[in-house]
Amino acid sequence: MRTGELAARAGVNAQTLRYYERRGLLARPARSPAGYRSYPDEAVAVVRFVKRSQELGFTLDEVAELLRLADGGPGDCDTARALAESRVAELERRIADLQRMRGSLAELIATCELPRNRRSCPILTSLHEGDHP
Repeated sequence: MRTGELAARAGVNAQTLRYYERRGLLARPARSPAGYRSYPDEAVAVVRFVKRSQELGFTLDEVAELLRLADGGPGDCDTARALAESRVAELERRIADLQRMRGSLAELIATCELPRNRRSCPILTSLHEGDHP
């Protein structure tokens, strides 16, 4: 199948396919006599695998490892699990960071409700001075 058809079936654009090729996530396809890329039917599943992996937060390097593991045996499940556990730990760190940021912003917003008596905006002052919560 040609690039446009693969892109449509996998839900990506042609640039994404070329990028996946450069990254080694998608095998370089054969070329037609006219120079068009000719992808095998299995390429749809590969691109969808990459997309689903990215949606779960895996980096492209991790996706490459997962693709290699997908062709292996049952022992590769341990490696895939370790990658998934690492991703969960990273998500937990990011969630904690986001919760801290939310708390700091909520405190700054609350300072706006205090009487100001012509003082400047506490949010802007805090950001300028770097003393936010």
